[in-house]
Amino acid sequence: MPAMKPIKTGLLGLGTVGGGVVTVLTGNAHEIARRAGREIIISHAGAKEYDADAIRGLDQVGRIGDDGFAVVDDPEVEIVIELIGGYSPAKEMVLRAIANGKHVVTANKALIAAHGNEIFRAAQEQGVIVAFEAAVAGGIPIIKALREGLAANRIQWAAGIINGTGNFILTEMRDKGRDFAEVLKEAQQLGYAEADPTFDVAGIDAAHKLTIMGSLAFGIPLQFDKTYTEGISTIGQQDVAYADALGYRIKHLGITRRTDSGIELRVHPTLIPARRLIANVDGVMNAVLVQGDAVGPTLYYGAGAGSLPTASSVVADVIDVARALTTDPGNRVPHLAFQPDAMSDFSVLAMADVHTAYYLRMQAVDQPGVLSAVTAILGNLDISIEAIIQKEPAPGADHVPIIILTQRVQERNMNTAIRHIEALDTIAGNVHRIRVESLG
Repeated sequence: MPAMKPIKTGLLGLGTVGGGVVTVLTGNAHEIARRAGREIIISHAGAKEYDADAIRGLDQVGRIGDDGFAVVDDPEVEIVIELIGGYSPAKEMVLRAIANGKHVVTANKALIAAHGNEIFRAAQEQGVIVAFEAAVAGGIPIIKALREGLAANRIQWAAGIINGTGNFILTEMRDKGRDFAEVLKEAQQLGYAEADPTFDVAGIDAAHKLTIMGSLAFGIPLQFDKTYTEGISTIGQQDVAYADALGYRIKHLGITRRTDSGIELRVHPTLIPARRLIANVDGVMNAVLVQGDAVGPTLYYGAGAGSLPTASSVVADVIDVARALTTDPGNRVPHLAFQPDAMSDFSVLAMADVHTAYYLRMQAVDQPGVLSAVTAILGNLDISIEAIIQKEPAPGADHVPIIILTQRVQERNMNTAIRHIEALDTIAGNVHRIRVESLG
């Protein structure tokens, strides 16, 4: 049987991940060809700027220009690999590649979360594949797990540490007693956080990824605008210490859950029992815990970013597309796990309708009766208390910290309780709230 012609790919972007893709595709070329059934080469790359000396295997790329649209319009290119990130011009290039009948592999979580519905619709009409494993949790194959490995299950919930920068910051705060601002500065120096770290520390990056996970888990359209998003910049060193004293760790979690009322999509700091495996995922590592009705809990752990780990997922997608090139488009794995005509219109819950437990920290005047006033407010709203820590005042201080752990309650009730507590003359400033999940 004659050898099949190599598959020619076009690469958009030669930054950290793009360089990694060149290194993996060229360095593991023989192994990849054995898996894909034919050779996969980069025949055309487009990048405005890149460090040629830092990319191993760059000499094996067919040609390199500075025009991405020339790559997507190249008639020889069968698969376009989009690694430039952001919304534009990535969206325009991806849609043009699809219009040209080319398959697309992307690591662009923002693009998929915000514009995936439109992109997948276009791909469906053209009979091409859009693969996006690297868009969530870098080198961890969580997309494939949700879409294929767990396809027999009714997914009940998924929770993940899906931003390594935030996890690094919280780990340093816990292990070394450091403050948020100090650790953030180090994260920037180490290259874990951007000069503008907003996407990481405000939870936007995690929200993009969670939007995708929720869609795959429950067969709902991508709805990034309905994902509740809260960052970690308000977490203080004292919160980390109190959580530890209560037997918890603080992690920045993305949580999606199926309830009778709708789908939860929420990103926020969360107290998790210290005994849980996911509570012990530290540094820049990522982990996703998925609960299925048949399989029970499964945990996926690994590098959530970085040149070669992310390239691992990108190239795996390219191999998948290569294997599927001759497959009838109607028999391919659906982009969002469920057949396009079987997607659910189940609504996304507003955060006020979510039920969870809470950690509350407040500064109270050091006098009798304050704690009873606070507990009376909680009791009147049917909020049960799990634990209370009341510290002695510091020498010369007239306020004392009170920490309360509650049982599960609807967030709407907790919002009301916090308003009433903050209105007390004996409470100074705002009540600091962190949600609590057992993940049991």
